[in-house]
Amino acid sequence: MANGGIIGVSNKTSKGQNTITTKTSTGAITTQPGTRVVQTLLVAGGGGGGVSGNSEGAGAGGGGGYRCIEINVCGNTPYTATIGGGGTAGTAEANPAGKGGDGGNSTLVVGSTTYTSEGGGGGGVGFGAPTPAVSNGNPGGSGGGKGAGGGCAVGSGNTPPVSPPQGNNGGTSGGSSLGGAGGGANAVGGNGGPGTTGAVGGAGIANTISGSPVTYAGGGGGGGTSVGAGGAGGGGAGGTSTGPTASTAGTTNLGGGGGSGHGAAPAGTAGFGGAAGGSGVVIVKELNKASGVWSMQSQFQSKSQGTWPETISFISATGGTRTTSGDFAIHTFTASGPFNVTSLGAGGEPTTADYLVVAGGGGGGKFVSGGGGAGGYRESPGTSSGSYTVSPIAGGSAVTVTVQDYTITVGGGGAAGANPNSSGTDGGVSTFSSITSAGGGGGGGFNSDGRTGGSGGGTSGGRSTNVAGNTPPTSPAQGTPGGNGGGPAPYGSGGGGGGATDAGSNNPAPQAGGPGGDGAGTAINPAPSIGTPGPSGSLRYFSGGGGGGATSTPTSTGGIGGGGGTGAPANTGAATAGTPTSGGGGGGTGAPGGNAAAGGPGVVVIRYKFQ
Repeated sequence: MANGGIIGVSNKTSKGQNTITTKTSTGAITTQPGTRVVQTLLVAGGGGGGVSGNSEGAGAGGGGGYRCIEINVCGNTPYTATIGGGGTAGTAEANPAGKGGDGGNSTLVVGSTTYTSEGGGGGGVGFGAPTPAVSNGNPGGSGGGKGAGGGCAVGSGNTPPVSPPQGNNGGTSGGSSLGGAGGGANAVGGNGGPGTTGAVGGAGIANTISGSPVTYAGGGGGGGTSVGAGGAGGGGAGGTSTGPTASTAGTTNLGGGGGSGHGAAPAGTAGFGGAAGGSGVVIVKELNKASGVWSMQSQFQSKSQGTWPETISFISATGGTRTTSGDFAIHTFTASGPFNVTSLGAGGEPTTADYLVVAGGGGGGKFVSGGGGAGGYRESPGTSSGSYTVSPIAGGSAVTVTVQDYTITVGGGGAAGANPNSSGTDGGVSTFSSITSAGGGGGGGFNSDGRTGGSGGGTSGGRSTNVAGNTPPTSPAQGTPGGNGGGPAPYGSGGGGGGATDAGSNNPAPQAGGPGGDGAGTAINPAPSIGTPGPSGSLRYFSGGGGGGATSTPTSTGGIGGGGGTGAPANTGAATAGTPTSGGGGGGTGAPGGNAAAGGPGVVVIRYKFQ
């Protein structure tokens, strides 16, 4: 533009004053005059749970799609937000009406662009014959669980696909009389059976956009003699024939999936039917931020008047728990939330940040079972922020940051196998910018292989498969394979879950469970509040594999360093869980009466030069 002979570009500064508007019903959100950029949380309605039939359990509803994105807007302008309703509960036995309804989409329309989170998929009918397809879970933001006794497919999550993913798949019936749980924003839905305890809904994601941590978009739980819990984030619990007790609806304005019915409950009783999904929400935070580009006229006037501000020479950011070490700032995230970069390095100072991204560990399986695999471990070389000691598997490069709000996802630990013979569930993914670590694979239940993941879950006794880690593949590898059970089929002891630096061990003898693979140590944040101690006292350790279940008295250990849980021996008690903030795998059990253990939640650490 013309400005007295000096040509320049106007500064597109956003002065939103961090104003927060929460919409729980459809309507307009009007920005303040100075707002140019908003952070927007879109949570869709959760899917409804299905109806049981012919003694077969139904699938639970998937959590609503979850998206947290940054959008350019105009000031003093109304934008229409649509809030997705929860999906309806199935209404009749063993016909298409028995399927849970899909949740409604939540949207924000900005100009000609509609930003959408997809409604959660409805849960499938229990016993879909003679129309097996009605037992399939529906696709959606997160997928609905598959009903037992018919069909062949779980509901696919992140449908239609967006990046980062808005949800996860529902669980399957596993050939049992219990239906699968609904997927959640942060984890897949649990699988039904074998046994009598309902499947656990997939966990949602916590977000602090409203000013305090709130978890959204959990999957519905499956019905059973003991109810399957809904996933964290408003997922409803399954029904049960005991009592009987009705399934519960997803929580309003959290986008939770509805719980499903229990096949053993008589038709028409409280525990038989499914429940509705919870409605969604749209939250908009009007941001304070600037591009740093000013008109030449504004620069000339400010310089002449002596009011031109000093150049900011270093990265400045907020989010998580911020500590410092010399000239370096460290942000530690033990729950999902925003990382807000407000300024960049200048004058030759770095614009890159080092990172540690650890996913949630997999849960241990139940009955001569495998230990859970460790959550995926990814770490940058550390040369951008002080050349501290890194693990031997650090690699790649630091992340070049820009002025924006990054959504940090911290993966939850996978649930333990809850009933005899069942496998553990996978841990949740953790993310920072383009870096994603995969959740650890669940340990294999009775006569079952472990699950693939960041590190692979251990395989149950009597099976010789070493399940792959580093899935999906990264370079350097984010994890290792799980150990196998070996021994006489099907009653040998379980293999250990894979760890960050070493594979899970095969069971060393027919009655001894395999130890979990070792974790990795780093000094990116040496505070004792995260990870675990390990061989080097100056480091904190992460991503140890869980020990396999043993059929003799000695326990099997978790991986050295990294919080892997110990496996349980014979009938003497419970395995131990992966340590929180470590991404360690949970321990497996040796006998059906023992209690398997959950994986440990992960952590994300970001480090950069701030002075």
